[in-house]
Amino acid sequence: MEVTRLSLWVLVALAAVLQPARPQTSKPNIVFILADDLGWNDLSFHGSDEIPTPNIDALAFNGVVLNNLYTQPVCTPSRVALMTGKYPIKLGMQGPPTYGAEPNGLPLSEKLLPEYLRELGYTTRAIGKWHLGFYKPAYTPTRRGFDSHFGYYTGYVSYYDYILQDVYQNFGEFQGFDMRRNDTIAWDVAGKYATDVFTDEAVRLIKEQPADRPLFMYLAHVAVHTGNRGKNLEAPQSEINKFNHILDPNRRTYAAMVSKLDESVGRVVEALAEKKILQNTIIVFMSDNGSPSFDSSGRNYGSNVGVTANWGSNFPYRGIKNTLWEGGVKSASFIWAPQFQENPRVSKQLMHITDWLPTLYSAAGGNPGFLPKNLDGYDQWTSLTLNLPSLRNFVLLNIDEKQRYAGILKDNWKLIVGSTANGSLDGFFGATRPRTPYNASAVLYSPTGRALARLSNSLPFAAGGSPLSGVRDLLAMRYESTIRCNPSAEGPRARSPCPSGEACLFDLASDPCETNNVAKKYVTVSGQLYEALKYYRRLLVPQTNRPFDPAANPARFNNTWSSWMLY
Repeated sequence: MEVTRLSLWVLVALAAVLQPARPQTSKPNIVFILADDLGWNDLSFHGSDEIPTPNIDALAFNGVVLNNLYTQPVCTPSRVALMTGKYPIKLGMQGPPTYGAEPNGLPLSEKLLPEYLRELGYTTRAIGKWHLGFYKPAYTPTRRGFDSHFGYYTGYVSYYDYILQDVYQNFGEFQGFDMRRNDTIAWDVAGKYATDVFTDEAVRLIKEQPADRPLFMYLAHVAVHTGNRGKNLEAPQSEINKFNHILDPNRRTYAAMVSKLDESVGRVVEALAEKKILQNTIIVFMSDNGSPSFDSSGRNYGSNVGVTANWGSNFPYRGIKNTLWEGGVKSASFIWAPQFQENPRVSKQLMHITDWLPTLYSAAGGNPGFLPKNLDGYDQWTSLTLNLPSLRNFVLLNIDEKQRYAGILKDNWKLIVGSTANGSLDGFFGATRPRTPYNASAVLYSPTGRALARLSNSLPFAAGGSPLSGVRDLLAMRYESTIRCNPSAEGPRARSPCPSGEACLFDLASDPCETNNVAKKYVTVSGQLYEALKYYRRLLVPQTNRPFDPAANPARFNNTWSSWMLY
């Protein structure tokens, strides 16, 4: 009898202790924040003294700064690579971005990242930019694995009116509103600032997320891509006023746009902390490609190849968006997770945007062995968590068979064949001068910094400790994150070290700014990389960019960009 009573008492006591107040998922939540056209030199964790980004810096310095992560040179191909884990050349998506009136999209035969995660039990949310096709409803986000989408289908919109203006040869200008909640036009957001609107949605969804289901949130900002002609750069005036130390008015407004993006990151982290799920969340932050940049006179160079004007900076790297120079394809990025907070670092592990699909699938508890064998991405989760060497040593940057240029990496070696825009984008753009001293305390006491400090006290490895709290340690990590080299004094006028489009080989370990062509000195390495390019060329599917369709005119759909082919 006594044994029975004791056993019952133990069972009741255990039930009271072990039963959680709310069911909790063991799978990590994943928040993927994708900035648009953000330059390497636009974030203060990379050494910029022009634009403070304390919330972004706090996450970066408590996580793993990915100083060797590559993307595609423009936006649609980068999103294709992210969502499929495949090089765009295998899908015919390696060329220019998809235009609003182009009947094209990411092939429906492809299974996307949110579909894989949904099979693992995730709620999947998309916020912001899609840019992977919408001419038929089947190509839109809620038909491609996302439970919901709040955002726009096209390549960009203006920040207050959510209008895209496109000019098409033979058809003239198409102009329409592009903002929706799933399939419903979201007219109510007009007049509200886009970065705030997307952040509000992210915070709302985090608050409403059931505790017993893991969340995958894809937050793809319009920031800091520019809008339409006449209102390229937009930000609240109160934010612009914070950057009077920047003399160029365009760069000043751009800085305010970056600052609002940083504020967004802080609000998302705060929402995760208030929901008490930050301790079980992975956060990835990156840019889809480099910035289309400017020279010291404020002249924009992106327009040379149809890239919308932008006043970002990839300095000290060579080149801009739409090129294969480091300034076009090296992404400002990091990953944060509670386990990285124990040992934050700057990583030189070679990664490519295709790696995120298998890496996040593995982090979510999926078995990478079940993924298709024809993926180009590598599961880097173990390499990141244990600080092991990268699983990849090759990265195909791109092969554009129409523009006749290509690029590939092997370890620290980079081969480029051909050029973009006849070499007019080969210089060093967006040089900036230090304007304000770096404020490490602002990083520590930012909303993100405070949230991570509170979190650290609840983590087993940091009992009684705190995250990277010492200013000296923070500055040391910032120093390591900063790229130093001596680019050409010619600046934007600097020509390629490989004139006439001949092959260029660079040793990025000793020459990160690509100033010294060593192709003739290391003939064996050049030959090996060229043979690798030839291998990938045999796998290339011709570009599928299709003639623009006048039936896409928003005037046919109450002046909104909408699917115009139902079947």
